[in-house]
Amino acid sequence: MPVTVNGQPWVLPEGATLAEVIERLGAPSRGVAVAVDGVVVPRDRWPGTALPDGASIDVVTAVQGG
Repeated sequence: MPVTVNGQPWVLPEGATLAEVIERLGAPSRGVAVAVDGVVVPRDRWPGTALPDGASIDVVTAVQGG
């Protein structure tokens, strides 16, 4: 099923979850915020959040600096 992750087209298997996308990205375990179709999804809901066909997923990682 086609989705968009951080502006890039991806193809995922039907029933893929948000946690699977995060794992594939190799995102760190802390300092990550994720939105699906513009709605932020809390970390504890990532494993149970099935992605709809055509979803737009934004993954943002916090960085330090000043």
